[in-house]
Amino acid sequence: MVADQEDKKESPEEVAAAAAKAKAAEKKAAQAEAGRAKAKKAKEEAAASAVRMAGPGETKVSPSKTPRLATLYKTKVVPALMKEFQFKNPMQVPRLTKVTVNCAVKDAVANPKVLDGTLDEIMAVTGQKPVLTRSRKAIAAFKVRKGNAVGVMVTLRRARMLEFMDRLMNVALPRVRDFKGVPTKSFDGRGNYSLGIREQIIFPEINYDRIDKIRGMTITVETTAKTNEHARALLNELGMPFRK
Repeated sequence: MVADQEDKKESPEEVAAAAAKAKAAEKKAAQAEAGRAKAKKAKEEAAASAVRMAGPGETKVSPSKTPRLATLYKTKVVPALMKEFQFKNPMQVPRLTKVTVNCAVKDAVANPKVLDGTLDEIMAVTGQKPVLTRSRKAIAAFKVRKGNAVGVMVTLRRARMLEFMDRLMNVALPRVRDFKGVPTKSFDGRGNYSLGIREQIIFPEINYDRIDKIRGMTITVETTAKTNEHARALLNELGMPFRK
C-alpha cells in the first residue's frame, strides 16, 4: 500500500510542468482581458468622435464638449472678420442666431399619414422634434382647407444649430451629386441666407431603404449681420462651400 502511494506521488518534473501550464493559462487570460479592455476603449473613442445627431431632449450632441464651430468662431472667425471689416469691438462681429429647416409635403393634402415619415426624417437630421405647419387659408385649386397640415418645420438655436451647420457644410453638401458649391445670391439683404436642398438622402442619418419618396427642404440661416457682405463673409469663414 505504501508502494502504491509512492507511485501516485507526482515527480518534481510533473509538478513543474503543471505550474508552468497554470502560469501560461493565467497569462493568456490576462492578455485576453487586456484585449477586451482595449477594444472597448477603442469603440468608445470611435463613438465619441463619430458624427451623431443630438437626441430628443439634448441641447447638443456631446454635453461635455463644445461644438466645433463655436471654437472655430472664437479662435479664427472673429479675428479674421475684425481685421477684414475694421471692427473695433468683437461684439460687432456678426454671428449665427438660428437655423430654420422647413419641408413642405404636398402629398399630405390627400394622405396625412405621409407626414409621419417626414417628421422622423427631419428629427433624425436635426436632432430636434419638428412641428407641423398648417395652411393659413383655403385654396380650392389645390384642394387645401384652412388648418390642413402641409409640412413640417424645426428651429434650431445655440449648440444644436452649430452642430447641424457643421454636419451640413462638411458632411451633407459634399454628398450632393455634381456639387459645385452653393449659390452666393440667396441673401435677403438683412443678414439671412436661404438654401434649397432637393434630396434629403444627402444626410447620412437618413436610411435610404426606409424613405417613401425623395423630398426636398429649405434651410434658412439667420445671422446678426446687417449687410449681405458681412453675412457672406461670416458663412465663408465658418466653412460654407460657396460657388466660385
